[in-house]
Amino acid sequence: MGARPLLNRRLDGLGTTIFAEMSALATATGSINLGQGFPDTDGPAEIARAAADAVLSGRGNQYPPGPGIPELRTAIAEHQQRFYGLGYDPDTEVLVTAGATEAIAAALLALLEPGDEVIAFEPFYDSYAACIAMAGAVRVPLTLRTPDFRPDLDELRSLVTPRTRLLLLNTPHNPTGTVLTPAELTAVAALAVEHDLLVVTDEVYEHLVFSGAHYPIAALPGMRERTVSISSAGKTFSFTGWKVGWVTASAPLVAAVRTAKQYLTYVSAGPFQYAVADALRLPDEYFGGLRTDLRRKRDLLADGLTAAGFEVFQPQGTYFVTTDITPLGEKDGLEFCRSLPGRCGVVAIPNVVFYDNTEAGRSLVRFTFCKQDEVLLEAVRRLQRL
Repeated sequence: MGARPLLNRRLDGLGTTIFAEMSALATATGSINLGQGFPDTDGPAEIARAAADAVLSGRGNQYPPGPGIPELRTAIAEHQQRFYGLGYDPDTEVLVTAGATEAIAAALLALLEPGDEVIAFEPFYDSYAACIAMAGAVRVPLTLRTPDFRPDLDELRSLVTPRTRLLLLNTPHNPTGTVLTPAELTAVAALAVEHDLLVVTDEVYEHLVFSGAHYPIAALPGMRERTVSISSAGKTFSFTGWKVGWVTASAPLVAAVRTAKQYLTYVSAGPFQYAVADALRLPDEYFGGLRTDLRRKRDLLADGLTAAGFEVFQPQGTYFVTTDITPLGEKDGLEFCRSLPGRCGVVAIPNVVFYDNTEAGRSLVRFTFCKQDEVLLEAVRRLQRL
């Protein structure tokens, strides 16, 4: 085979994800898994029944339309209008994907060329780095720093060069829980307009905001025609295994993203698309109840982590609490997380894997709170051993 590596050099260093490693460690040690962000209970029973009914009645069991079934595209457009006053044509400005992960991949593969620069807030979800690399582009991190993880807007402006093509946003932000304010979004939008930049925004935690509110950047002046907004059903409805995501954008942007997407999965999750269409039309009480329940779980875990000796950074949104292990006499988050199951039977995620600037994240560790109360209480009890 010669001396050339088997793995594409663009993917060098992007081996097994930290989630796979830590979830395997949880299984091998029988530990409580507060690493990977998936609920341990299913979403609404009526939505599960809608999926089962679709399967049994033969809806979606064969290839659905490439852009997604019309019922779901219409429901997505209605959702954007209902919550944000954003109008999208379900036929030309909505695209259904295999989760938000495929939407991100398709958007970046479609919109980037080799050598383009992408500014992303660091720490960034690991698929961002992989998709930017696969597109042959260059990631340029803007580091969000403790204790508040707010973006330095002057530093953001300084990172823009003639090669900058795209801003990759994530709000609410995984893993820090930061929710960008209207003022921050306005500043980012002004920069995008000034430099004629595209914006891809990952908004999968849009309904999991515990303080403040989620504001889509696509609603700001000059942004609709340059913004690809991405979300999914997994986090909002607690069916993460269904992998139903979507893109909303102007027709030319959706056409570009669809061109890449059709050569990735082409289509997916046929019967689940009918169920997600129903889910998006659930009453406001559902979305409010979800927020209230997760806010309570956040506080339960955050209080327990504080009592166990961690420095806790209270998240404004998402499924996750970021902590600093320095008060425990620890310095290396990766080493700490690999030893934690053996020490007390809990699995967490080291934030350092989400950083290019590794020193900024070395001592930070992420825990998820989208679990049953008794699981969180037992995890907190075990962590007291530290």
